[in-house]
Amino acid sequence: MALSLLVVSISFYLKEYISPDSDLYATLSLVSVAGVVVMVIAFSLGLGAMPWIIMSEILPINIKGLAGSFATLANWFFSWLVTLAANLLLDWSSGGTFTIYTAVCVFTAGFVAIWVPETKGKTLEEIQQFFR
Repeated sequence: MALSLLVVSISFYLKEYISPDSDLYATLSLVSVAGVVVMVIAFSLGLGAMPWIIMSEILPINIKGLAGSFATLANWFFSWLVTLAANLLLDWSSGGTFTIYTAVCVFTAGFVAIWVPETKGKTLEEIQQFFR
């Protein structure tokens, strides 16, 4: 995701210095679209499912309903917030917007690598012991 967003941000930065009538401008437009499509595919295959997987694996059964509802609310709230902020950011700078998204993706990858526990082959009790 971060690499595809980086490609999109670089293409937007380059488009600022190229005439809209040139062939390179049209090519960079296609590169931008391709980068966004790759990012959406990568998100769907990876990070998009992360809240639902984590929620189902680490929450104890006695609070799964309430905590799952809260996690779903938080997920949709932040999705709405990103959608709301996107237009404001794009008006400011298209390249800057995708640079910020790239930085968030890199931060998220680091966060997941450090703080999200591996749950493969572990029981719920072993996973809960990780958080104590």
